[in-house]
Formats: sequence, C-alpha cells, structure tokens
Amino acid sequence: MVKKIWIDCDPGHDDALAILTALAYPEKLKLLGVSTIGGNESLDKVTNNAKNILHLLNAKVPLIPGERGPLVKSLRSAPEAHGESGMDGIEFVENDYPISKTNLIEYWYQLLIDSIEPITMVAIGPLTNLALLLKTYPEIKTKIEAICLMGGGIDHGNITPAAEFNIYVDPEAAQIVYQSGIPIVMAGLDVTEKSYLTRLEIDQLKQHGSISQKIYGLLDFYNKSGRQFGFEVSPMHDLCTIVYLLNPEVFNGKNYSIEIVTDEGLTRGMTLADLRKKPVVKNETFVLLESDREKYVTYLMESLAYFDQKVSMKEGQ
Repeated sequence: MVKKIWIDCDPGHDDALAILTALAYPEKLKLLGVSTIGGNESLDKVTNNAKNILHLLNAKVPLIPGERGPLVKSLRSAPEAHGESGMDGIEFVENDYPISKTNLIEYWYQLLIDSIEPITMVAIGPLTNLALLLKTYPEIKTKIEAICLMGGGIDHGNITPAAEFNIYVDPEAAQIVYQSGIPIVMAGLDVTEKSYLTRLEIDQLKQHGSISQKIYGLLDFYNKSGRQFGFEVSPMHDLCTIVYLLNPEVFNGKNYSIEIVTDEGLTRGMTLADLRKKPVVKNETFVLLESDREKYVTYLMESLAYFDQKVSMKEGQ
C-alpha cells in the first residue's frame, strides 16, 4: 500500500535529499506536496530552495509557503551551517516552478478532510506550521496517521548543549505538537548523527549521472561546512524521516515520554525524555536511536540512480 505523505521543511541540504528520496519511491510513498517554514534561512530563501529542488527533479506537487517565523520569538536561522542561500553548493537554473499563494493551514485542513486514508506529516524543520494547524483545527488529528519529524535529541543538542536546532527555533510549537496525542516518530540527533555519508561516498557521486553530480556540489559544501562543528562525516539528518517511512527496520528505537522545555535559559528547546525506571507516561514518542548506516546510505544512492536514469532517458529521446 502506498503511504500518503506531506513534507514540511526549511531547505537545507538534508531537506533536499529527503525530498529527492521521497520522490524516488513512488511505489511506496505518494508525496502530496511540500510546504516551507522559516528555519535554516528566511521563508523566502527556503521556499526558493524548495522551488529549485522540485524543478530539478521535475516534480509535479504543490509548493506552499507557511509561516515566516516562530509562534512567540524572532527567527534564529543557521547560515553558518547551510550558507547564505540556505542551500549553498549548487547553482540552479532560473525556473517557473509554481509557488502557491493559498493559505497553508486552510489547504492542509481541506486536504486532510477530503482524504479517505490518513496522511503522514513529515516535519523536517521547526514545527510552527503543524502547531498552527493543530491549534486551529484540533478535530483534524484523527486524519493524521502520524507525524514523522526530525528534531530534538535525548542525549545532547547542537544549537546549544541541550537543544537541537529545529526544536530550539520554536519550542512552543514543538510542545503543542508533542502534546497532540498524534503518534510521533522522532528522528533526533541520537540517530541522525549515526546516519551519515563519508567523504569518499560523497566524492564518488562525481562519477555518476547528472543529478548525482549536482547533488555532489551540495554535499561537498555541506561536508566542508560541517567541519567547523567537528564533523569529518556528513550526517543526513532529515533523510532519516523518509528512510524510516520506506523501511522502519533500518532503525531501532524506544518509546519515551517527551516534554519540550519552553522556559528561558540554558535548557530552552530541550527534548526532555523521562528516563526513570518507572516513567510517568504523558506524551509517548517513538524515538529512533540506532540505524543500519549501510542500508541507510543505500536508499539515498538508489534514489540518486533513479533520477540519473530519468534524466538520461529524457536526454536520449
């Protein structure tokens, strides 16, 4: 059975690879659309990045911008990680991929109401858009099969010692989502930092087809940028959500009751798991903890090969 999904993102190098991989398995995943949220960069920049990657892949799905920033505070973006454009390392051609002017929350509501099967929401940026949907239309929860998100970390953070970037940007929104009662799969730093590409694997893309060569540019920049944070390899954070939906057996995880710290101070944005021997279960979340890295990488490589072949066939016509 094909799983219906929607990707809410802030592209972002790893966001781009999540979109690419979702589109490469049409027999397993039906991507209903892509929405954007101010996060890695401003809403305008990340929407432009989404537009460019969708055009590159010859996608035919709606692209709808969401909120410019968090529910409460100003946006904290991350140009130090993704470059000034939010997705440095590749030059896209000018294109007219359509950007919808419709209201995202209203569109989501109608999409969910009209869908016979429940839809899985893939959230790989700050959770502001989803929080607004759940606060505006709480009755829609039964139409969402699950929320598969990249965010948080049980063991540590990255933007601060305690908090991961996506959750830190809008912890108030994250708390709304985590308390929603909708099944949540959390791909946090505990697993995403173990789900990486090596420098050799990145360099090998130069020998493949035209899409792989373009993605090489993205990953070359991303790998070099990551070294300032102490990484020799390149964690593919957001891609974990899509690979999990394609094959949950790539990962091991555990159920935890999670609370989001919204207080000011050193722990703001922390995903606080109840690790006591007898935890008080409130908002149980399935937290991914380990991945089979070789299988993980195979899904990305197969996705790149899929698009390399599509481009080659088109050029041969």
